[in-house]
Amino acid sequence: MNALSKIKASRAQPPRDASPGPTAAERREGGLIRFAIAITVLNILGHLWLGFEQSWATPFVALAASYATELAGEWSLSRAAGRAPRFAGGPAALLKFLLSAHITGLAVGMLLYAAEQLWVIAFAASAAVASKYILRVRMEPTGATRHFYNPSNLGIALTLILFPTVGIAPPYQFSENISGAIDWLLPLVVVTTGTLLNLKFTQRVPLIGAWLGAFALQGAVRSLIHGTPVLAALAPATGFAFILFTFYMITDPATTPDRPRDQRLFGAGVVLAYALMMELHIVFGLFFALALVSTIRGVLLWLEQARPAGTSPRLEPVPDVGHAR
Repeated sequence: MNALSKIKASRAQPPRDASPGPTAAERREGGLIRFAIAITVLNILGHLWLGFEQSWATPFVALAASYATELAGEWSLSRAAGRAPRFAGGPAALLKFLLSAHITGLAVGMLLYAAEQLWVIAFAASAAVASKYILRVRMEPTGATRHFYNPSNLGIALTLILFPTVGIAPPYQFSENISGAIDWLLPLVVVTTGTLLNLKFTQRVPLIGAWLGAFALQGAVRSLIHGTPVLAALAPATGFAFILFTFYMITDPATTPDRPRDQRLFGAGVVLAYALMMELHIVFGLFFALALVSTIRGVLLWLEQARPAGTSPRLEPVPDVGHAR
């Protein structure tokens, strides 16, 4: 081989230190760890300083219920499959396995307000986690089943429907005891960390963009129809709960599409459902809208897998990435 051939061969070979990007499982685990830390810090600051209205017992009850349901669900699933539970293998394996339940429990306890009815919080957290094991659809080409509801959103939506005395935590609780520059700094931190999380780990930026753009459009359209100020229709977007919903709930990578086009359709669909519920004067529209669109997507996925092989293209080729928040 002459010198010129050697140079061409060396250029064709990748650098020795080049490594492939993180896998879907690695991105999921990294996202779960960061999200679990963030929501834990937010709950601690919320009860100590920000002004959370729930009692200190609420997050502990929610966590106990979500942990217990997650462990029971995995134990039953592993027994049926004849394999070892995923939480077996020592403390590190157990901690990683409970990340999803940890996020779900804290989200339910933070966003619901049930006064002294702690058993309702336990129900919401258990229902949220149980939905991952009960409401599933088979995904191709792996053949593995996968849940299609965001657990915490479904637990909250079911609780709001079944228990009229329970409501969403008041929006002011996230900033009741702060003022001045911190009023701007805290949302900025949440938006920045949420953006980085979705850019690097969940890869749901197209969904966020479609959701925010369609939300602004529906606000303008409804204001034009009813002759009301457009700022009134867009006011929910200024709330802390809306920010959390945008960056940490609607972007669940396990229960939303992977392809950018499908992400945009999903985000716009949630906005359409929300606008319809606003026109029908249905309260808590954000949570019900996401649950409704997730239901439609789950039905479509089920129908897609029920069709005979070769009759139509697959709806969305998404690999199974396990449970998410």
